[in-house]
Amino acid sequence: MNKKTVYIGIATDMLHEGHINILNRGAELGNVIVGLLTDDAIATYKDIPHYDYENRKILLQNFKQISEIIPQESLDYTKNLELIKPDFVVHGDDWRKGIQKDIRKQVVKTLKKWSGKLIEVKYKTDIPFKNIYKIFEKGSLPDIRRSKLKRLLIAKKFVRVLEAHDALSGLIVENSSFTKKGKIESYDAMWSSSLADSLTKGRPDDQSVDYSTRIHGLAPILETTTKPIIFDADNGGRTEHIPSLVRNLERNGVSAMIIEDKTGYKINSLFKNQSKSKQDSVKNFSNKISIAKKSSYSEDFMVIARVESLILGKSINDALKRAENYSKAGADAILIHSKSNKPDEILKFAKIFKKNKFYKPLVSVPSTYSKTKEKTLRQNGFQIIIYANHLIRASYKSMQETAKKILEHKRSYETEKNISKISEVLTLIK
Repeated sequence: MNKKTVYIGIATDMLHEGHINILNRGAELGNVIVGLLTDDAIATYKDIPHYDYENRKILLQNFKQISEIIPQESLDYTKNLELIKPDFVVHGDDWRKGIQKDIRKQVVKTLKKWSGKLIEVKYKTDIPFKNIYKIFEKGSLPDIRRSKLKRLLIAKKFVRVLEAHDALSGLIVENSSFTKKGKIESYDAMWSSSLADSLTKGRPDDQSVDYSTRIHGLAPILETTTKPIIFDADNGGRTEHIPSLVRNLERNGVSAMIIEDKTGYKINSLFKNQSKSKQDSVKNFSNKISIAKKSSYSEDFMVIARVESLILGKSINDALKRAENYSKAGADAILIHSKSNKPDEILKFAKIFKKNKFYKPLVSVPSTYSKTKEKTLRQNGFQIIIYANHLIRASYKSMQETAKKILEHKRSYETEKNISKISEVLTLIK
């Protein structure tokens, strides 16, 4: 007698008792085929898992309940179900509500075509947190974290990045989300800003906080979060020191560094007066990029070139020439920087550069053209959007206003409605 066919969709690498219950129930019903969701499929509704598809597949191959593993390339089960025509689909009953509710309806509708049945296992809510946390910790291991940015660019085609300057702001980036029309919006990565690092140490943004201090300061963020980190490396420092910088960042699990083509004393790019700023020669900066790429031990580590031509009042043609040369030198992406309050010049740059045979993914930092929607940037070829200083600015303003109100009213009551409750702060870190 032929065994029945059972289909189970699995996305996560955080397998726990609940997943085992589903696999066990499937094995009781027949031969289990697991549709393992690809990174692309998972990225449409939540963060990509810590491990890539191949490593997740290897993990599942160790489970005796599973007869076969195939890729599921969409959150929608329909394609695989119509290919296999299983007798049963087994899933936890938690998808009756929330983002997968409509997916469930489609599964039921599809199964009816051949009298297949949906079997739902009661969702398990009493899973010990410590067992999950052991797997969570693996997500913050250097090799796993470092690989995530490139995986995101392949899976999502668009990466949203927010500045984090300490463990608390890192946790905010890690956990912030917003659900609209069944889709979860969240941040994909963190930006380690030289401006924010300087401000938190009471120093001007002039590269006076050295790289060793800044990398050491990443430790609390690395210990408490799992999202990839992009490091603001200013101009990369002296050429002979770049190999050490790259390997330090790599060793700590940083996914990318961005270096700008300025030289000499640093003046923040958003200052209006850039008369004392100097741009490096194309030859020298291309050499820096080449050295950075050759110094990297990992294929996952990205070197992103930041073009400052528009900041310094030079032409779009100058920016395009530099972008092409930096791409030839090995840059993995190009950040075209602007201090205009409109995106016109960077959109014009993107339109032309997209046609260049040395095209690389584009990065935008919309600090001054903040009215520009992500949709506009995406449509014009930008794949990484960095909100570069917003959490440090938000915290400064809030702290300043709170301090002033206490002085003004000689008590703290008037501040309470604008600050977190004590109970929220006490339970923030568990």
